[in-house]
Amino acid sequence: MKIGVIGSGKIGGTLTRRFRSLGHEVTVANSRGPDTLADLAAETGATAGTREEAATAGDLVVIAVPVRSVPDLPAAVLNGRIVIDADNYYPQRDGHIAEIADGKLTSSRWTANALPGTRVVKAFNNILWTHLLERGQPAGTEGRIALPVAGDDADAKRTVMDLVEELGFDPVDAGTLDESWRQQPDTPVYGTDRDAAGVRAGLAAAER
Repeated sequence: MKIGVIGSGKIGGTLTRRFRSLGHEVTVANSRGPDTLADLAAETGATAGTREEAATAGDLVVIAVPVRSVPDLPAAVLNGRIVIDADNYYPQRDGHIAEIADGKLTSSRWTANALPGTRVVKAFNNILWTHLLERGQPAGTEGRIALPVAGDDADAKRTVMDLVEELGFDPVDAGTLDESWRQQPDTPVYGTDRDAAGVRAGLAAAER
């Protein structure tokens, strides 16, 4: 699979490494330009590119950037693509985004509105980057970490769930983007490394 990754921090860098280890073609980008990604590209064999190049590298693009930066992404070239939203809204970093802060929109719905025409799927936002890097296990392993996956487009969600499985985690259908608040910060599944049954229970127990 050809995958674009926009964001080269802890989650974006980790997904670049993991995807490349599985043989996927990856183009990785950040806001500072391809020259700043030379070390990551040399380490992984990924292609360092611009955000526009990462957005057009394949049918699937991961965004792992501060939520406040989402409106700066190349929305026009992302149109029609599956966008994995690995972001979390942190007011202390992102500032006050009223619609999210007031609970009117999940951060992923807000992201989808900012990127019209994309098929946004929420995933990889609730796991520590070190665990994403190191704790994938074969299917059927007792206690295998499960990851919630939320989205409106069934085909896009299935594609992302298959990728979660390939990375060594049990994918759990977490509903629509409007239900993705159940996997946001300060919920039972956030950063807790639950198995599939535990993730389902945690999603059900989440409170706003």
